[in-house]
Amino acid sequence: MSEQKNNSVETAIFAGGCFWCTEAVFQRLNGVKDVVPGYTGGNIKNPAYREICTGRTGHAEAIKITFDPAQISYTELLEVFFATHDPTTLNRQGNDVGTQYRSEIFYTSQEQRSLAEEFIALLEKEGIFALPIVTAISEEKPFYLAEEEHHNYYNDHRQQPYCQFIIDPKIKKLNALLSQKST
Repeated sequence: MSEQKNNSVETAIFAGGCFWCTEAVFQRLNGVKDVVPGYTGGNIKNPAYREICTGRTGHAEAIKITFDPAQISYTELLEVFFATHDPTTLNRQGNDVGTQYRSEIFYTSQEQRSLAEEFIALLEKEGIFALPIVTAISEEKPFYLAEEEHHNYYNDHRQQPYCQFIIDPKIKKLNALLSQKST
């Protein structure tokens, strides 16, 4: 599976916990053309949300990002990814527990793999996190779109308690730390 390069767009695939959260964060970045939630890294074809929630399919909740590298680099996407989730907790983000909530980067090219490895090494060298980073780096695997009700979840359900208590703080953090990158 190769990196998508068509009219100056590329693809990045990140799993960083609940895809409602990661989708909402990356939708707000200049240079990001599209973000879709889905499932990847598992061992069955066309999994459904109810199957993913059991943790038995091996899939992670993930997002596929289409971005313009002339506007935002892959390294900048990595900055946002690591700034808006906890890469030090194995199979967990906050109260969400299970392999489906793991921290994993699915690279679409050898360049992305190298950049991700270098970025993690830099974070570790600088001691950015008190605990070791457990984010896995894996080759892109089949990506299955999530059911329609999961698409654009935060934007369509901001009044929901989960959105207010879990996603709103991530958006505020993005705006405070990376305001030059967000829309």
